[in-house]
Amino acid sequence: MTAQPKLTRNQSLVLDALTASGQPLSAYTILDRLRDHGFRAPLQVYRALDKLIEQGLIHRLESLNAFVACTQPHEHLHEHGVTAFAICEDCGQVTEFQDAAIEHRLAALVSAQDFRTEKTTIEVRGHCRDCR
Repeated sequence: MTAQPKLTRNQSLVLDALTASGQPLSAYTILDRLRDHGFRAPLQVYRALDKLIEQGLIHRLESLNAFVACTQPHEHLHEHGVTAFAICEDCGQVTEFQDAAIEHRLAALVSAQDFRTEKTTIEVRGHCRDCR
């Protein structure tokens, strides 16, 4: 297990906001929540988000245009692995998961195409157990 990277004040505040939320947040929602901490411009949030993604501490959910804290920041390689999310259409709950079989199958598919993968994110949308 690697040590958590040293974070700037803004990065720590953004990560704390995402962790405390327990649900995906847009950059503008994060900005609104951090105004009392001196955040005034979207660029402050986006810079922090970019670094947190780079460090594997958060994820961007493409379909929602939102961000979530990583539930397993030091247990898998974000830059090389497959990150998957189950997103409930009703309550918005997001569950992060990994599956070695899916990861190996996708690796074989892209290898057959002589394609170099930079990032793979799977978003599965549906209804969680509580909302069904």
